[in-house]
Amino acid sequence: MKVVMINDCAHVGETLIEYLPKHVEAIHIKRTRGLWSKTFGIAYKILRARGDMYHANYLLQDCYIASKLGKRPLLGHAHGSDLRSSIKNFALGRIVKHNLKNSDKVLVSTPDVLDVAKQCNEEAEYFPNPVNLELFYPKPIELCHEKLRVLIASDSNWKVKGTDIAIRALSELSDRVEVYIINYGKDFLKTVTLAKSLGLHLNILPKTSHENIREYYWKADLVIDRFKLGSLGMVSLEAIACGRPAITYVSSEYDAYKNFPLKDVNTVEGIVGVIRNTPSNLWKTEHDYLIKYHAPTMLIRRLLSTYEGLLSTTGR
Repeated sequence: MKVVMINDCAHVGETLIEYLPKHVEAIHIKRTRGLWSKTFGIAYKILRARGDMYHANYLLQDCYIASKLGKRPLLGHAHGSDLRSSIKNFALGRIVKHNLKNSDKVLVSTPDVLDVAKQCNEEAEYFPNPVNLELFYPKPIELCHEKLRVLIASDSNWKVKGTDIAIRALSELSDRVEVYIINYGKDFLKTVTLAKSLGLHLNILPKTSHENIREYYWKADLVIDRFKLGSLGMVSLEAIACGRPAITYVSSEYDAYKNFPLKDVNTVEGIVGVIRNTPSNLWKTEHDYLIKYHAPTMLIRRLLSTYEGLLSTTGR
């Protein structure tokens, strides 16, 4: 079997390729955000690609072009914002809905957008994001420091990530936490200004590569992620894989998260309470969940079964 992986999101495509068995050949078609690369450049690459299976990450132009060029079987893989925001846009929404209706199979990476996908494709399925456990793995916490080292690891975005909520919570614990934040996100300057106004000192870290961000996780005692969406993000998953407990908003509304140990933390009071009284076994129970639902070897078996089913039904 030859798989053509088109585009990527949160390095999910790269991780899936890395864990594919040796008998599966894979090529990865990537693009940048440059005008040529994301239009004619990606179209040319998709046109020339030859494979038995086409797996398009993100339900925008990449998946649309593959569909229009007759690349089949086509698996459309939604990763969140395509179904949270792009689908509401007049122009982009038509592309997303076309992809939902015309992909041979649709997977969604978080359960909060599954119902949206099902409105256009009743067969859409939740497929948990895999975590590269070769790249992200536990290291012991360094114990020789006075304050709890807290890392805000997701990008500064108040509307989507709730970074302002995290800052307000940490400001109430300024006497017991040492806060680190990565310099990226559209609201980063607003975040720094808010922290300063609340008397919270932020240690600013430069934006780094996907591989090197594990160094930031390993130097922290606790990782803060997002508090708006109610779904488990890659920051939390990778931090947990690195041996650090993650505090994030995971909604009890979704059955997929019924076994996740920390749910419905999305207020200043909730975050403060968890940090003040972090259960000693929080990381262990989070890690157990990670291994059960996000281990790549298990997910690859499911993905290969999906590929094989599509190949048989499309006569390839």
